[in-house]
Amino acid sequence: MTLAADSELSGDEFAIEDLSTGIHASGFGQVGDGRSFAFHVEKLTLIVEVYRPRLAGPVPQAEDVVATASRSLAHVDIADERSLAAAVRDAVNDAQRVPRSAH
Repeated sequence: MTLAADSELSGDEFAIEDLSTGIHASGFGQVGDGRSFAFHVEKLTLIVEVYRPRLAGPVPQAEDVVATASRSLAHVDIADERSLAAAVRDAVNDAQRVPRSAH
């Protein structure tokens, strides 16, 4: 299912561009500050990766991940698009920065 409109996002806006529900739920979207994100479900845990703005290629690399989040989906209906989308939105908002080591 595609949820996002074709318009530009700004500020704190959030859009899921693609979302599939169920036990193997996954999808991706954008945050208004130019970052993109992807999510998937592993063993009833939602895993979210937020990527840096202006990615160079179509597939993000490990160094493109700027924040991550994981949360239990024990009380989320993963078969319901609205319920899953709300969990994803909350996880993206709560994502913690990935520490980078100095080389």
